[in-house]
Amino acid sequence: MENIIFALDIGTRSVTGVIVKKDEDSIQLIDYCMIEHEARSMRDGQIHDVPAVTATIKKVKKSLEISYGSPLHKVCVAAAGRSLKTIEASATIDLTKFPIKNEEDVKHLELAALQAAQEKLGAKKYADSYQNYHCVGYSLLYYKLDKERIGSLIKQTGNEASAEVIATFLPKVVVESLLTAVKMANLEVEAMTLEPIAALHVLIPESMRRLNVVLVDIGAGTSDIAITEHGTVVSYGMVPLAGDEITEALSDQYLLDFPEAEKVKRKVVLENETEIEDILGFTSTITYDAFVDHIKDEINRLATVIAEEIKKLNGKAPRAVMLVGGGSLTPTIANEIAVNLNLPPNRVAIRGVEAIQQLQPNAAFPSGPIFVTPIGIAITAKERPVQYTEIIINEETIRLFEVNEQTIGDALIQAGLKIHNYYGKPGIAAMIKVNGKEVTIPGGFGESPTIYLNDKPATTETRIKQMDVIKLEKGRDGDAAAITLEELIGETEPIRVKFNDTFYSLGTKYTVNGKPKSPSYYVQDKDDIHWSRLESVQDFLDYYELRKDVNLEFPIIVNQKKIDLPVGKTTILVNDKEATTETVLHDGDELKFTSAKTPTVKDIFEYLGKSDSYSIQVTFNKEPVSLYKPAYMVTNMEKILHNDSELHPYIRLTMKERETPSFVFQDVFRHVALDLTHATGNFKLYCNDERAGFDTPIHDRDALAIVWDD
Repeated sequence: MENIIFALDIGTRSVTGVIVKKDEDSIQLIDYCMIEHEARSMRDGQIHDVPAVTATIKKVKKSLEISYGSPLHKVCVAAAGRSLKTIEASATIDLTKFPIKNEEDVKHLELAALQAAQEKLGAKKYADSYQNYHCVGYSLLYYKLDKERIGSLIKQTGNEASAEVIATFLPKVVVESLLTAVKMANLEVEAMTLEPIAALHVLIPESMRRLNVVLVDIGAGTSDIAITEHGTVVSYGMVPLAGDEITEALSDQYLLDFPEAEKVKRKVVLENETEIEDILGFTSTITYDAFVDHIKDEINRLATVIAEEIKKLNGKAPRAVMLVGGGSLTPTIANEIAVNLNLPPNRVAIRGVEAIQQLQPNAAFPSGPIFVTPIGIAITAKERPVQYTEIIINEETIRLFEVNEQTIGDALIQAGLKIHNYYGKPGIAAMIKVNGKEVTIPGGFGESPTIYLNDKPATTETRIKQMDVIKLEKGRDGDAAAITLEELIGETEPIRVKFNDTFYSLGTKYTVNGKPKSPSYYVQDKDDIHWSRLESVQDFLDYYELRKDVNLEFPIIVNQKKIDLPVGKTTILVNDKEATTETVLHDGDELKFTSAKTPTVKDIFEYLGKSDSYSIQVTFNKEPVSLYKPAYMVTNMEKILHNDSELHPYIRLTMKERETPSFVFQDVFRHVALDLTHATGNFKLYCNDERAGFDTPIHDRDALAIVWDD
């Protein structure tokens, strides 16, 4: 019949088979059978003895065929959650070479962390190769920027960024051995799922799967954990503690062998008390309260370990926790888990088959949490089977285990392609010197790889389907270092200086390998760069090539000694105040130059503080007269110069002091003007009222006169 579903829950201790009938709006449990393995043929959810497990499956199949009255050929099965391997790993990226610009770059970093988890998985020798595992999910734990946790990495600046993930893998051998055991029992696998997904599917309605809810299947040897959020299972985990820990504690307390302790545990939980006989033959009665008191430490330990694993996988306390499986019937376990997660008691609950909304109640069949997973397998495997999807990536066909909707990122992980190997390389750097210090200018960043799905651009989050073709192309390498002087040094605000009623700008001066360069010059490898701000009067003169118009000094050589004549220099004024070439200019300053006069020989005597002549004071016809004669002889290249002879810079002069001269009467006539228009007759010369001649010596303060005869 089309609506009849046969499902097997192949567990570590037993195999449970159920036959259900599914109509459009309801589920009906037709029959069930649970048979324990005769030997330890399974460990931690993985089949170790395929023939032994096959034998148990055949017994369950035969029992149901007899009670149901019809042969069974097809079956729905599930891979156990306890066989999943959970690994934490991280990946780090150098932000100086590969900056994170967008969400896709972040996703690439997460995938690199996931690939690190794959390699870590191989290192733990779970299998010969990490490719022998299917990745069925992962969760981000946190990001780090320069080793400090941070909420987002997009457009952050720093040296390195990292992502830490927790990933879950399903060994291929688990699936293959499961399929083999079923096939050997003369059954065909109609559909397959994962046990945690099966239980969640029947317990949590579609509308509630967006919530952060945890399902814990507490079995005999392990407690399997599945976490749901945003409509899907986001993480899985397992702790190697479960109901057997309670059984062992009971065995130790009351001196019971393990099988007997297991029976006593179940009976006390169901009937509140039971009689026991220990290995010494003594009998006693165990009440529920005494039972709980004696094993409370083990209950606390189990609850603590489960809660810690939930917090590790989820990164926080969830909104609610559902407990299924036989171990969930352990007294006070739900309350202890709530305490350890800081949740209200009503947020942790044991869920049985009665919580399956579409299941029709039937008093003839068992209730409680033990049969939730088998019924879930029957329903989920048919409605949402886990299938293999074949896709082609870079011309190679790979198979994906489709637990959830598959993305290109999942395909890259399964193919073992490391996406960071497809980033373009950074461009070649330039090694330069700036003002004597060595500086490295990095090349351009390499570009991200390009992903195509069926020849159309895609991202790692793009959904994929059967036989899709994915192409991963390497990103373009970065350009060699390319930066201008202005970009290298940074923007420097120019100053404006007023000169000759016009404003001029002073910015930055650059030289490269000793030669002036413009701000737009592109820096080359091994360049030796020097730069400085232009801000002094000297900078202004040099930048605008005004040095030739300004005499900053007027050196001459006198008797082989250099002297600098101030009279030949240009006067510099800044805001009408005298300044020097070293004066620093500020924005808005006014600069002026006063023209220098051409120096003469006379300026030399003034500079040296020497008199250029000998002189005497006399009177002539009662008028004072000064008489002069040169005190020095100044020559240039044997040419005699006079006081009014003009000089040029670096002229070489010889200056010799003359002997003290004598003055005679006739010298006065070079300094006075005689009016001879009315003169008649002869004249007579007098010096101090005594007759004199033209060659009569005269001295300072002498009274000279010329008298005409009438």
